[in-house]
Amino acid sequence: METTKKIKTHTLDELKDKHLGRIGTEKRDKYEYELRLDLLGEVIKRTRKERHLTQTELGEMIGVQKSQISRIERNAKNVTIETILRVFKALKAKVNFNVELLDGEFRIA
Repeated sequence: METTKKIKTHTLDELKDKHLGRIGTEKRDKYEYELRLDLLGEVIKRTRKERHLTQTELGEMIGVQKSQISRIERNAKNVTIETILRVFKALKAKVNFNVELLDGEFRIA
């Protein structure tokens, strides 16, 4: 008689809860925030390419070097909101920010 072993599956949320903590904990919130910033850089890159612009061309449009555009696309963590807004304006994209105040704490969602 052959015995088959069942593999237990987990959802992504279950794994995040286990390894990063539940939503609202400092470690989990930091992870989610950084993930959003990574996605922001990817959106900028994809939109730039859809507009058939090089990093150099986009940089010239907003007054920064190609290397700054490259850094933003790889990691938007150390970029000012002003720069992000200039990038999206140059890309002719509408930007909406959702700001939440939770327990007196300021968070950008």
